[in-house]
Amino acid sequence: MNENKFPIWFPSGERIKGSNLQQYLTFLKSHFSKDFNNYNELYNWSITQIEEFWRSIWEFSEIIHSKPYDTIISERTQPGAKWFTGSELNFAENLLKFRDDNIAIISIREKHSTVKLTYCQLYDLVARCVEGLRNLGVKKGDRVAGFLTNYPESVIAMLAATSLGAIWSSTSPDFGIEGVCDRFGQIEPKILFAIESYNYAGKKIDCREKIERIKNRIPSIEKIIVIKEYDELSEVQYQNTNSSYSANYIYFNDLLNNTSTEIMFMQLPFDHPTYIMYSSGTTGKPKCIVHGAGGTLLQHFKELHLHTDLKRDDKIAYYTTCGWMMWNWLVSSLMLGASIVLIDGSPAFPSNEILWQKIEEENVSIFGTSPKYLSGIEKSGLVPKEKFNLQSLRTILSTGSPLSEENFNWVYKNVKTDLQLSSISGGTDIISCFILGCPILPVYAGEIQCRGLGMKVEAYDDNGNSVIDEKGELVCTAPFPSRPIYFWNDPDGSKYHTAYFDFFPGIWRHGDYIKITSSGGVVVYGRSDATLNPGGVRIGTAEIYKVVESMEEISDSLVVGKNINDDVKIILFVVLRKDINLNNELIQKLKNKIRNETTPRHVPSQIIQIKEVPYTISGKKVEIAVTRILNGEKVDNKEALANPNSLDQFYDFLKYST
Repeated sequence: MNENKFPIWFPSGERIKGSNLQQYLTFLKSHFSKDFNNYNELYNWSITQIEEFWRSIWEFSEIIHSKPYDTIISERTQPGAKWFTGSELNFAENLLKFRDDNIAIISIREKHSTVKLTYCQLYDLVARCVEGLRNLGVKKGDRVAGFLTNYPESVIAMLAATSLGAIWSSTSPDFGIEGVCDRFGQIEPKILFAIESYNYAGKKIDCREKIERIKNRIPSIEKIIVIKEYDELSEVQYQNTNSSYSANYIYFNDLLNNTSTEIMFMQLPFDHPTYIMYSSGTTGKPKCIVHGAGGTLLQHFKELHLHTDLKRDDKIAYYTTCGWMMWNWLVSSLMLGASIVLIDGSPAFPSNEILWQKIEEENVSIFGTSPKYLSGIEKSGLVPKEKFNLQSLRTILSTGSPLSEENFNWVYKNVKTDLQLSSISGGTDIISCFILGCPILPVYAGEIQCRGLGMKVEAYDDNGNSVIDEKGELVCTAPFPSRPIYFWNDPDGSKYHTAYFDFFPGIWRHGDYIKITSSGGVVVYGRSDATLNPGGVRIGTAEIYKVVESMEEISDSLVVGKNINDDVKIILFVVLRKDINLNNELIQKLKNKIRNETTPRHVPSQIIQIKEVPYTISGKKVEIAVTRILNGEKVDNKEALANPNSLDQFYDFLKYST
């Protein structure tokens, strides 16, 4: 037990007994003669007996494969380890293993009625999409890109492409032209699926001009599949339509205008590339991160089935776009036969009650969101449990930034007392999590419950020593199957090596600043490359955010460091609630609160009012780009931001402060 705190939530005995993790423990006992008394024992076995652990996941998941593996892991070194060599499988086949009348997809779209597809309907639509892509000449290794909203068509297109051995990559249409071309231009897709228009915050956004400009900028695109807005989605609807586009364009309806009912899933090696994802690109051109089929499947199975406790009768929602890895993670829920809830539109339209309303209407059991959203709901005064029946809701997941103690306390007070609140952390780089929840462990406010099974996560100090109950760099000291198989256009692997293995040779350095507690929980303090270092003392930005953003007057904040005379000056930028202005009294109140709840070292030298905090498209605060601006360095790629004009405030600050 954590000696410094009491748990904020305990799983009931019934919940523990009925968990998938408990079933897995029973499986290990009967099939592997392993008997563990608690999670820590299981975890320690999973990171020491790596081959045996991942073999157990292969068998327990019943992964569909046409050829068995020869070896589980080629070597225990990073980055050279190869997993399940000799095996052959297909990514889409594992996500389409169910073919029945259970609901596969629930699509909630702004200004449109809810659409539902059964597993049988989904399979049939994918089969017709496969035939359409095959007729366009799509083959193994081709890149198929999606400039798409979170609609069922996006899932159908991805499954069709990967069934053929093509590689899927997607962005959301709120990316600017440069952001899209910086990504897709590097991978040279053959086919582009694109949304013609969509709704956000009550406004219809027309994408036709953007699509045309993307086509003109990326000559590799041979065909653009245009997806229209629909009130309903059904098999019957896909009939011939008269296209108003040129020969380079075809409507999604027309692509599906065939009678195919079966899918011949191409069998491919375990590491065959399935997804290309991208680094945020806020300080340069995005890195193209390639993920393999088998590693993604096994890792997502482990996280969804064992850590998230996802079952066949669950409905799982994650508020995400197709440009964030949480979309890929959510879609993998199909392999467990659950219903995935695709939410597209503003989380605050027509009011900030909309997502809670949908949780009640659709009986969502697992809901994924972010600290920013939860803080916004808290500051609005909405108390979800007073307005909505949340009986179905069993788990809330949160990622994107550290979840503060205040966020934890608010959820248990205002949403539900019997609820697993799982803060999770990992990233696009591993298409999964290093640290996440566990259905048989208690929840402590401000902590992530545990390190993921099979992920040998440690905190390293500056000298490369593993520390407990001290802050350090998040590293992974043993191989894991969901690491990227390579970077696109990186023939000698130098970019890949520099990204993860240069700092501690042979050790994955993730770039997060964390503390592992003696009880096995983890506290995240923010990105290590954004860590502040005044007077040589390392401070995680999350330490300041949790104090500042708990204040009633503060709507949002950003903290960065400016280099001054071989030291770092902490500057805090704040967005204030309506009708509040920053004055000396509030500045002193902020400084006193930070000093009292942290240390004098945490107190900023300056506190400046701004209109908005810059965020990436996936909802992460942009600390590094602002740090670069304040230190007179170039920021290359504003297109990665959801609100690029917000950077102008910091150029103005720099101009008037020097």
